[in-house]
Amino acid sequence: MVISTTSTDSGEHLNSTFASRYVRSPVPRFSENGFKMPENSMPKEAAYQVITDELMLDGNPRLNLASFVTTWMEPECDNLIMASLNKNYVDMDEYPVTTELQNRCVNMIAHLFHAPVGDKETAVGVGTVGSSEAIMLAGLAFKRKWQQRRKAQGKPCDKPNIVTGANVQVCWEKFARYFEVELKEVKLTEGYYVMNPEKAVELVDENTICIAAILGSTLTGEFEDVKRLNDLLTKKNAETGWDTPIHVDAASGGFIAPFINPELEWDFRLPLVKSINVSGHKYGLVYAGVGWVVWRTNDDLPDELVFHINYLGSDQPTFTLNFSKGSSQIIAQYYQFIRLGFEGYKNVIENCLENARVLKEGLEKTGRFVIVSKDVGVPLVAFSLKDSSKHTVFEISESLRRFGWIIPAYTMPPNAQHVAVLRAVIREDFSRTLAERLISNIEEVLKEMDSLPSRISTREAHVTATIHEIQGGKPDGKPLKKSVRETQEEVTRIWKRFVDGRRTGAC
Repeated sequence: MVISTTSTDSGEHLNSTFASRYVRSPVPRFSENGFKMPENSMPKEAAYQVITDELMLDGNPRLNLASFVTTWMEPECDNLIMASLNKNYVDMDEYPVTTELQNRCVNMIAHLFHAPVGDKETAVGVGTVGSSEAIMLAGLAFKRKWQQRRKAQGKPCDKPNIVTGANVQVCWEKFARYFEVELKEVKLTEGYYVMNPEKAVELVDENTICIAAILGSTLTGEFEDVKRLNDLLTKKNAETGWDTPIHVDAASGGFIAPFINPELEWDFRLPLVKSINVSGHKYGLVYAGVGWVVWRTNDDLPDELVFHINYLGSDQPTFTLNFSKGSSQIIAQYYQFIRLGFEGYKNVIENCLENARVLKEGLEKTGRFVIVSKDVGVPLVAFSLKDSSKHTVFEISESLRRFGWIIPAYTMPPNAQHVAVLRAVIREDFSRTLAERLISNIEEVLKEMDSLPSRISTREAHVTATIHEIQGGKPDGKPLKKSVRETQEEVTRIWKRFVDGRRTGAC
């Protein structure tokens, strides 16, 4: 990049507010040989402004209702985060207090989830970069425990599998692929968008390392029936002599159920639940990325997976996939725990649920939508169009972007992929005023869409024929041999073509 500057005799650059006073040619991005670092330096003010100008084109995090991730914290916590950005958490010798704060967080979470830990005992758990890492660690523990049992029985241990619902987050698919575990999915049905406990237990065999239940489905926010799953699996274990355990993916719901549904049994109160993960950066109310995983007892985490480090005369066990990571989010999590306490978290979640109710009722009053999400679960509203013959949820999602709203539209997994929905996640920083504004904007979008010719009608014949071909066979009468997943992917591609190839993903 060539930068034109004006300098004083001392060589100092003139101060400037906007980078346009320095940059006389485009900032390099990509060339025939790929990205190249600029040959010359630029003033710090110019670099700051160039990047700031580009970032203005990003979406507004506060209006991003696709994400469960926290987008606002108190200024005092922001200050703590900034003060600890240069601390590498892994350096426990140098930052023993930060390590102690992590251990306190683990203990608080373990007690919140009813782990069988005494007041003076240390819980078994660890802070992670997010729930994805937490799930990887929990999955590895289950796989190793299963391998140990199989070897002791003199049986092969080369074909482990894990049972989940088709509604699981993609990190479970990553775990299965990265660590060579077969993923056995319970397919969904229209109107029932979580894992069916009966069908899940039917899929269990002697090679199943665990069943993963979801407390707060990404698709609809619904809590799965972990107690029913525990009861059915206990019976099957007794009949077969197996020892199949349960892991609860409480990424979204782990910091909701204890405060709003304390009577709901989903955690370590159930004997087969051996580990639980939760996202601190979701309803734990901390910026991305921090997650947590806790185990019922020491016996549930094979010691061979744990590395022991001695510092200051005590033993510090560590179990992570990465090495270096920042301390800021762990410190922020501890701040939220002692700042809010049980009462504060309960108030925050109750407010979120109330704002979700306002949004839900506003959508129902339009008479155009069916609410897919349930009342018991994560504060979100998932909704579909009653009539998609003229317009789709994908068009609504795209149209709302001009108001700044980021609301994902997506199709359900197998076998409900013909159902397409919109989803709005209600976080702490989503006020009632914003809920009312969103309803108003949706009504405006619906009115505009009604006044326009149907975008579907012009392609209806092509799409209908294509879907018919996928589901029923080729025009020549020969059936197409496609798997359920291939069918889902093809239908999804068709929906994407409905809206000119643009679709917001679920996250």
